[in-house]
Amino acid sequence: MARPLPTLGQPALPEWIREKKLRLSDLHAMKSLMRKGGLHTVCEEARCPNRTECFERKTATFLICGDVCTRACGFCHIEAGRPKPLDPQEPAEVVRATKELGLRHVVVTSVDRDDLPDGGAAHWAKVIRALKDDDETRGVEVLTPDFQGVAEQIDTVADACPDVYNHNVETVPRLYDSVRPKAGFERSVNLLARVKSRHPEMTTKSGLMLGLGETDDEVVEVFRALRGAGVDVVTVGQYLRPSAWNLPVVEYATPARFESLRERGSALGFGFVFAGPFVRSSYRAEEALGHASSRA
Repeated sequence: MARPLPTLGQPALPEWIREKKLRLSDLHAMKSLMRKGGLHTVCEEARCPNRTECFERKTATFLICGDVCTRACGFCHIEAGRPKPLDPQEPAEVVRATKELGLRHVVVTSVDRDDLPDGGAAHWAKVIRALKDDDETRGVEVLTPDFQGVAEQIDTVADACPDVYNHNVETVPRLYDSVRPKAGFERSVNLLARVKSRHPEMTTKSGLMLGLGETDDEVVEVFRALRGAGVDVVTVGQYLRPSAWNLPVVEYATPARFESLRERGSALGFGFVFAGPFVRSSYRAEEALGHASSRA
């Protein structure tokens, strides 16, 4: 699917968005470490606004299975096209970088690999097991694709026993045609429900963005669906257009709106609701896990 054409007339950045600044020295240091093993981070590929803060704290979300995606979601900055073959050395390289950074909680995500017979699930399991075999006390969080809803692929990853299984619904169902045209809201919710049913002790997590034209009532309905699937933690952040070729921002949610939605989500019984303009699914992941565990 082609990227959206560039559009003009974006709303002006509000003060609470403009205050976020990047420090290039921190970005270059982390990039150097990643390139030693041919690794990628979603922090860079998706142009996350928190990448300076996280890199400064020596944390990062590893992007496995390559850096080219088989889908072209309207919000995402990762290149879409035909990916390269999987790197069999990647599990070992993720462990190496994790040890060099001294990470106690590792977050792993990937591009969609609809070109592979198993969607990359076996490779995912190898990365998780390599991290656990190296240090079983290290927290491992995964942020997976939807594996096209194939149960065996979902189970392969979940059965490798990460501490947190995260899969983002990203937006409200009404907006899927433009935001996630090759995905399905029910498919994503069913994935999360399957993981929780198969591994009740595992923390499950999902997230979505504001600013694409959704209403608060639609967001709360998403919350209800996620709670119905047994999801423990939900994250809500502001969509920030990463390039002129991505979907435009419809509006910037105010801090008050984030707080209102956080309260409404908490009232539904989530272990933790993390909501704010710069919240992303893996931002301060270990902290969110601690909150969910303490309320379990």
